[in-house]
Amino acid sequence: MLYPFWGKNPEDPGDPSSGRYDRYVEVGSRLFEMTTLEKADVAVFPGAWEQVLDDTAAVKRAEQFLELARRARKPTVIFFWSDSDQEVPYDDTLVFRTSCYRSRQRRNEFAMPAWSEDFVTRYLGGQLPLRSKGERAVVGFCGYAPSFRTGSRTLRGRLKQAVRGGAKRLLTALGLRKADASIRTTVLRVLAASPVIDANFKMREHFLGGALLSEGSVDVQKMQQIRQEYVQNTVGSDYVLCARGGGNFSYRLYETLCCGRIPVFVDTDCVLPFHSEINWKEYCVWVDEKEVSRVGEIVAAFHDSLTNRQFLDLQRECRKLWEDYLSPEGFFGNLHRHFR
Repeated sequence: MLYPFWGKNPEDPGDPSSGRYDRYVEVGSRLFEMTTLEKADVAVFPGAWEQVLDDTAAVKRAEQFLELARRARKPTVIFFWSDSDQEVPYDDTLVFRTSCYRSRQRRNEFAMPAWSEDFVTRYLGGQLPLRSKGERAVVGFCGYAPSFRTGSRTLRGRLKQAVRGGAKRLLTALGLRKADASIRTTVLRVLAASPVIDANFKMREHFLGGALLSEGSVDVQKMQQIRQEYVQNTVGSDYVLCARGGGNFSYRLYETLCCGRIPVFVDTDCVLPFHSEINWKEYCVWVDEKEVSRVGEIVAAFHDSLTNRQFLDLQRECRKLWEDYLSPEGFFGNLHRHFR
């Protein structure tokens, strides 16, 4: 939020995610004004909350900042961009976080997007590629899913039997757990076995396709190649599976919308940005975690319900939603809605 005033953190231009805040830096000073605490409407904690956790000295500094704002009778804004769902134990703050559970959401907690570069601008020549509606829905996924290939032939046979046996039998066969990223693998397996959709999957054996090196650095050339393949898989599909990873949110959801593709969103008790402003079910194939055994049929029914014109329009609307609300400039341009 403070980049327009302080400048961005240093970036490696070879890193595919570099430049994701450039547009926001250009327009941010028209959205906000930096002033003294006495004149301000809100006090913004000037750091990422995930960097404060488990650091006693950092927590003490943060609490000193909160106390200054409290004495000035100003609400404090905290950004928590992390897989962690650890509680931020300060009621007189507004907490924007990526990972959150609807069933235990605190009244001062709000969802924020996860940000990547603008794929349309960076990789697609600035033009949104639209797909005409085919007879069958094409569901894409490119990425890492733990244990997806383990016992795949045997599992495929078990899945077909379990699908015929109903939801309870299927969930038993899959060993579904909703508290971690395993649900992503679960849904991929169901879709791979589904006779009513076409799966366009490119499975990775390692996180980030192996571009993350053991010492914590990144193989930039490999990362760029992986990124290109990811984008092509996304725009080469009608729908893209978006299910939680390590945190209870989907990075892929925002990247899919950025590309004007329709998310198959698996709801694992999630909180989504601007949920009181946006009817998310208008932009997604919405799949409750209890319905993953039927995900193929749900996608196929959604696809069949659309005319070609509606299908094309929805792709444009998904992209516009990202531009207007979920890009950095869109999100911060609407941040004021949380202060009503």
